[in-house]
Order: sequence, then C-alpha cells, then structure tokens
Amino acid sequence: MTTYRQTGSAAYLIRIVLVAVIGGLLFGYDTAVISGAERGLQSFFRSATDFSYTDALHGITTSSALLGCIIGALISGILASRYGRKRTLFIAGILFLLSALGSYFPEFLFFSKGVPSKALLFAFNGYRVLGGVGVGLASALCPMYIAEMAPASKRGRLVSWNQFAIIFGQLVVYFVNFLIIQAHINDPDIVAWTTATGWRVMFVSEAVPAGLFSLLILLVPESPRYLALHGHDEKALKVLSNINGETRAREILQEIKDTKQEKIGKLFAYGFLVIFIGCMLSVFQQIIGINAVLYFAPRIFESMGVSNNMLFTVIMGVINISFTLVAIFTVEKLGRKPLLITGSLGMALGALGVALSNVAALPAWVPVVSIMLYSACFMFSWGPICWVYISEIFPNTIRSRATAWAVAFQWIFNFVVSSTFVPMYNIQLGSMGDKFGHFFVYALYGIICLVAAVFVWRLVPETKGKTLEQMTAFWRNRSKKK
Repeated sequence: MTTYRQTGSAAYLIRIVLVAVIGGLLFGYDTAVISGAERGLQSFFRSATDFSYTDALHGITTSSALLGCIIGALISGILASRYGRKRTLFIAGILFLLSALGSYFPEFLFFSKGVPSKALLFAFNGYRVLGGVGVGLASALCPMYIAEMAPASKRGRLVSWNQFAIIFGQLVVYFVNFLIIQAHINDPDIVAWTTATGWRVMFVSEAVPAGLFSLLILLVPESPRYLALHGHDEKALKVLSNINGETRAREILQEIKDTKQEKIGKLFAYGFLVIFIGCMLSVFQQIIGINAVLYFAPRIFESMGVSNNMLFTVIMGVINISFTLVAIFTVEKLGRKPLLITGSLGMALGALGVALSNVAALPAWVPVVSIMLYSACFMFSWGPICWVYISEIFPNTIRSRATAWAVAFQWIFNFVVSSTFVPMYNIQLGSMGDKFGHFFVYALYGIICLVAAVFVWRLVPETKGKTLEQMTAFWRNRSKKK
C-alpha cells in the first residue's frame, strides 16, 4: 500500500524548482553568448573568399538560434503532451550540449578548421539553430513545469525564479565572455586571437551547464498534472502529497480530474480571447525591443562612447539580476498587472531618453542611465511576469498546446526584432547620419511600450492567488457568456 506525506515538504519543492530553473539559465546563456562572440564571428566570416559577409548576413547569423527557438516552441506542446514535461526537458538539455560543441567546432568532419566559407556558415548556423530548438523547448516547458508543481500561493514567485535564472545565465555568460577577453588582453594581437579562437571558446563554455542540466533533470519527478491527465493518478498523488500534504493533494487531484472531462484537444475550446491574450503578451514582450539591447549590449555601449563596453555590459547584467528580484518578492503582493503596467511606462521613459540623446546635446551619462532604466524596468515586469502569465493563464486541457503557440509567437517576434535591430540602428539620413537610426529605433520601442501598457490595462485579467483549475473555470464561464 502506498503511503503519502501528511504535510508538504518545502525542501522537496525547492529541489525540483532549482533543477528546472537550470533550463532557464541555459535559455539565457544560449541567447546571450552571441553578445560577446558576434564581433569575432563577424571578423572570421568577413575573411571568407567565396562570398561577401554583409551586415544583413551577420544579423541573420546573430539571430539564427531564434529560428530554432520558434521550431522548439512549436513542437514543445506536442512533445510535452505525448512524452511528458520531464522527458522533453531532457531532450532540450541534450540539444544545448550538441549546440555548444558544434558551435565551437563547426568544421567537424566536413571542413578544414579556420577556413571560413559559405558552406561553413551554413554549418555554424545549423548548430546554433539546434541549440535554439533546445531554448524553445526549455522556454515553454520550464515555467509550465514549475507552475504545474507549485501551490497557487507560491506559483508566481517560483515561476519568476525561472526569469531570474534566465537573466543570471545572461550575466554569467557576460562575465565569462569578459574573463575570456581579459585573459588575452595583453596578447600582441588580441584581435587576431578573438577572430580565430575567442568566439569558439565563448560558445563551448555552455557545454558545462548543459551537461549538468541533462543529468539533473533525470532526478526530478514528472508533472502531477501531466500524470493525472494521462491516467497515472497514484503517481500524481504521490508528487502532490510531497508538495502539499495528502489532504490537499487529494483535493487538487480531484480538481485536475474534473477538468479532464472537458473539451480536451481543441485549442479554442475556451474561446479566442484567452489564446489572443496569451500570444499578445508574448508578442509585446519582444517588440518592446529588450533582446536587441541584450544581444548587442557591447556594441550599443561603444556607440555611446563607453571605453570598456564589456565591463558596462556586466554592470547592466548585475542591475538586471537585482530588478528581477524585485518581481520575485512583489509579484504575490502587488499582482501581475500593476508590475506589467509600471514596467511598461518605465521602459518607455528609458527608451525615449536614449532616443532624445541622439538628437539633443545631452550629457553622455543620460543615454547610459536611460538604457539601464529601460533594461531594469523590463526585468521587474515583462521579463518574469510574461512567463508567469503564460504558465498560468491557460486552462489545464489546452495548456501545453496554447503555451506552445504563445512561446512560438515570442520567438518569432524575437527573431524579427533581433534581425532588424542592426539595419535599423545603422540607418543614415542626411546631416544626422547614423544618429537618425539610433533615434528611430529607440523612439519606436518607446512608443510600443506605451501601447503595451494600454493592452495590459484593458484586456489582461489578474491571476494572483488563483489556482490553475480556477483559471480553467474562469475561461470556461467567460466563453459560455459569449
């Protein structure tokens, strides 16, 4: 006879969340590693003799992992529903590992090392796309997995730790890239070393956390909601009891089984609005422009006249970490909507401050402070809170598929923003030269931030304190009123 815990174990839940958020760390690491490597990578492929490596090609190469992210997000729902959250996250870990090794040595088997060519560019991008598939899977599954494990009273905070891990992963890779460069700062020809080797070392450094995640994910249980929806009630009850205690676990299990009787498999079973809101939250998280800043941070600081751009990139990473903690410790008190609206307005102020600095004679510190403000406001709002919403807003019976679509939209628009940033940033117009491009891109992001604030205020429901099953009931009742 199976025995169950009478009281929940906080330590058990924390162990599970700590493993899951390593997936978030890899998400941040993989997407931000390009910020330090892109200059050396650009120099390497510019020396190719069989094709011309243009700015447009560099924008695509810099963003190629995002194509994989779109694929990973789209298939995440199918894999998560068929094979479970845990197995799908293991697949993501393996893809991270293969991408790190392949990006380090894209010449493997087919090319001569150190000889750039059009074919090698395709091979390199192939490895980056492979890692992107892993990011797409992890970005959809990590917050979903945590949300399906966590009690309602702790869910927002615990899912926000996933965003903390994403930003921490970005900070770690900024610091790793900085240390890699500093270790060779006194080399006679550091530029040649960076072009030949530096970018490779930056990419392969991801293999360490990728391997760790692949091993540790095997040690955590499957999501109880996945287990219950697939007829494994005893296993689901065991996991729920370890987290909530047996009495509450039996209540939750019954609530899950009740939702199982509803219209399973139809994406719009609860109406169009819930899917629209979930997808638009993802779209706005990207088109406000944050990833263009994160991916090209060293280049942006250099354009502002900052001498040690890599150091300022690390400083920005520290600020990002600090303000993500603001969201973690206030999301259950203040709610999701107030943080999103406040963050949107703060981002608008920061982005417009950078824009104005390019058309007015403002002190040099103004654009630096403005870009820091813009980034900090994202970190306590759209960064973590969007993931919280995506993990909890969708009804149980469509969550994996709806989350897949929402995250796919996120990566599609991430790619659009990232691949268009450099061309827009370098637009030249009359006497303003490239200052016009600098003004235009940040003014555009600032206006979009204001639109995002209005969208949240008018359409997005508050989910603070509601169980996943209560959100299912909310959308079911709303769809019946239509």
